[in-house]
Amino acid sequence: MIKERSGWFVVNVKDARWTSRGDHFGRMGSLEKAGDPFPQVGIQVYVLEPGKPNCRYHREDAQEDLLVLAGRCRLLVNGEERILETWDFVHFPAGATHVVVGLDEPCAVLFVGHREDPEPALFYPASELAHRYGAEAPEPTDDPKVAYSDTPPRHPAEAPPWPPGSGR
Repeated sequence: MIKERSGWFVVNVKDARWTSRGDHFGRMGSLEKAGDPFPQVGIQVYVLEPGKPNCRYHREDAQEDLLVLAGRCRLLVNGEERILETWDFVHFPAGATHVVVGLDEPCAVLFVGHREDPEPALFYPASELAHRYGAEAPEPTDDPKVAYSDTPPRHPAEAPPWPPGSGR
């Protein structure tokens, strides 16, 4: 039997809670309500300017997936590079080390990650490839505070133009 839950909602991406870490990474739009994260999945939209990664190169012990909504980006996964285009889907099984970097125009990427209790373990390895694209943590670590210690904390940001690169 399916248990009915209240609390469904609709949100337009432009009305999502957008945050930024300054010039270090792309903007992130959270589709979850503030203070009320989804219990089973995390879901965000990143808008990446050319050369900007979505986060630090990392791996976790839970699956994650992405779908390129608009534009092109560079995928770094397990030490390899690949160019992704609009509508490319990528599945990362647990343990895949990855990050996405904006390519030649602004791009939008939808990320969906599995939520567990306790939170999945993370690791940010040293990587010459990730270093080349500004996505390597300052030192290998399993602590996100250390991985992002050289960047400002996330702060509220305006929604980026949609579609990316349109200026609208």
